[in-house]
Amino acid sequence: MRITYVVNQYPKISHTFIRREILALERLGFNVQRIAIRGWDEKPIDADDISEQAKTQYVLKNGVFLLLFSALKIVLSKPLAFISALKLAIKMSIKADRPLIYHLIYLAEACQAFTWANEFKATHIHAHFGTNPSEVAMLMTVLGRIPYSFTVHGPEEFDRPQFLKIAEKINRSKFVVAISSFGKSQLQRWVAFSQWQKIKIVHCGLEPNFYTIDSVEFPKKPKLVCVGRLCEQKGQLLLIEAAQKLAAANVDFELILAGDGEMRQEIEVLIAQYALQNRVTITGWISSNEVRQHILDAQLLVLPSFAEGLPVVIMEAMALKRPVISTYIAGIPELVKHGENGWLCVAGDVENLAFTIQLALSTPLNQLKKMGEIAHEHAIARHHIDTEAAKLAQFMRS
Repeated sequence: MRITYVVNQYPKISHTFIRREILALERLGFNVQRIAIRGWDEKPIDADDISEQAKTQYVLKNGVFLLLFSALKIVLSKPLAFISALKLAIKMSIKADRPLIYHLIYLAEACQAFTWANEFKATHIHAHFGTNPSEVAMLMTVLGRIPYSFTVHGPEEFDRPQFLKIAEKINRSKFVVAISSFGKSQLQRWVAFSQWQKIKIVHCGLEPNFYTIDSVEFPKKPKLVCVGRLCEQKGQLLLIEAAQKLAAANVDFELILAGDGEMRQEIEVLIAQYALQNRVTITGWISSNEVRQHILDAQLLVLPSFAEGLPVVIMEAMALKRPVISTYIAGIPELVKHGENGWLCVAGDVENLAFTIQLALSTPLNQLKKMGEIAHEHAIARHHIDTEAAKLAQFMRS
């Protein structure tokens, strides 16, 4: 099969799961075309992302005139299909959180992407995220009758499903992918029972070369790592509040915040306010290999998220035999089993977070190591990329 992938930005440091999925499909014999709206001017860190950037076609790279030219060609060659797509774009703008002009831009983007997909002779279109990429994919289907599907990750799609017209996108799709049972349940809320059979579960996957490493001694130093974009939904500010409580209680620990984002300055101010500079470090954006090394150097991954789908970094840490501290939200409890392969705490509760971290840090090393082994087995059983990509491939073929 010849599959066209539609993504908002590709490659992207925080979206390695898309790259893993594409490469796994290619190993299964699929021919995959990468189309992204933006991302050509990013400077990838990983060698694999550098390679992927060279393989990707970018819709906005050549400016608005190419978009208008592509739209004009569709108008002249497929006028009825264009009118149908235009009507759908207008429909998608009604009671949406973005005005009509955005949906007309999505239509122009779909015209360009469809032109490339048609030249590629695509037999299926797959988009990641239920936001604008899935709308572009849906409009491409109207323009050319190529079936489409999309993967919903959350939490954005769960926060505003009516504004994003999730029901419309599911109704018109061949199928839709949720990455967890929780995600599936959230999609079922917004469509008729007759559409439920379209909703499939395909977990984000890990490649063996990420977690197949030489045996290393479990760290003795009480070091924690939190990996992710520095933003409100990941809960790093709450984590700094918890760190202040641990420091006040004379608990020995070091915390690494691996990532960057819009809240970095606010987090740095709070670190300075609590005089935690000697205990807390922010790395900025780093490569996958550097993330892996930080996880291996730590005893525990901590991710006190307020809103999620199912964070890939949790499965990465577990695959690397590190217990996880996270929250009772979204799909996380499907992977992290409290007291077995990690700990779960109440989202938004700094006292409970501090208590849980202190409890984990006081756990004997041999028990932490055993929990890490259990975490590894559970993560690999659920998140092997070739197994998950094979599920997706079957849905595309059927």
